[in-house]
Amino acid sequence: MTKRHITYLACATTLFGALIGTAPASATHRIHVVTPGESIQKVVDAAQAGDTVLVLPGTYHESITVRTPGLTLRGMGQRTVIKPAPKAPGTKTPPIGCKAAGNGICVIGAKHKAVPDVTIADLKVTEFPKVGLYALGTDRLTVQRVTAEDNGQWGISQEHSTRGVFRQNTARGNGDAGLFLANNVKAEVGAMDSKGTVIERNHLADNRIGLTVRRMRNLEVAHNYVTGNCTGMFLVGDENKPKAGALTVSDNRVERNNKYCAKTARLPFLQGSGIVLTGAENSLVTRNTVIGHAGTSPLSGGIVLFKSMVGVTSERNRITGNRLEGNSPADLVNQEATASANAFEGNACGASKPTGLC
Repeated sequence: MTKRHITYLACATTLFGALIGTAPASATHRIHVVTPGESIQKVVDAAQAGDTVLVLPGTYHESITVRTPGLTLRGMGQRTVIKPAPKAPGTKTPPIGCKAAGNGICVIGAKHKAVPDVTIADLKVTEFPKVGLYALGTDRLTVQRVTAEDNGQWGISQEHSTRGVFRQNTARGNGDAGLFLANNVKAEVGAMDSKGTVIERNHLADNRIGLTVRRMRNLEVAHNYVTGNCTGMFLVGDENKPKAGALTVSDNRVERNNKYCAKTARLPFLQGSGIVLTGAENSLVTRNTVIGHAGTSPLSGGIVLFKSMVGVTSERNRITGNRLEGNSPADLVNQEATASANAFEGNACGASKPTGLC
């Protein structure tokens, strides 16, 4: 394989260091350029902490694993496409790894040490059997301007990670959630403190669920556009401690999430749900626009508070200052006991269940 490296110097830092008689902490980072026909994985493996792997326009048939701290994997927008490799007759997939799991791009930390400061940006990942972009054990991961389309399970997902930023991504036509964040999908444990994860300005359309936040605390969901899913946003907790919650969901536009999705072992059928809180506490849902939802699922409605599937209530949440219109069976639906102390204040809406919430 031919590798071409573009090395750039941090000129201003070097000059400043020379003037004061000190050397910069890191004078150079390398940019490794990948062209069609080359292996992205080989270049990623050769890169050092702080380097950038720049993938030029083309279609690349492979799965990629990133374990290097501070690495940036960047494409050239939707013209840089990552797809599954065709399986040659008689070949065996290794029993472990990103490809074997059916994923496209994997960012993986060590067992007891998160990989920090990785950036994945400006590319398209599509048609993988499981997850387009999967992250586990990361800190300060940034995923931006990534298109995750027509993957079998989740478009973009992250678990057991902190301080992530998911910004300006498009997740469309994925089998489950377009964007999925969780503590740990394989263990029954309490909600994880995300330490301020941010999910903003994403476009989530035509998935089963636009956004799922499962067993997480301390994160912000803002300025996203969510449409054409079976459920727009699902903020999920359960009986484990600490409880899910301490979320801020603000300034999102959630409209016409009216696809029909059949029931599963965990959930009834889904259709016509805007923002659903189940088993969450101490969260703020404010200044969202939620319009045009209709369905007969137990979870249908504009903004819905629903007991978790194991009967845990949502408590001490504030639903305030939202604009809701044309949602059925109601704009605001509260299926929790009055003792749960959820507050509905200053919402512009037409109908609620029970009455009196608008």
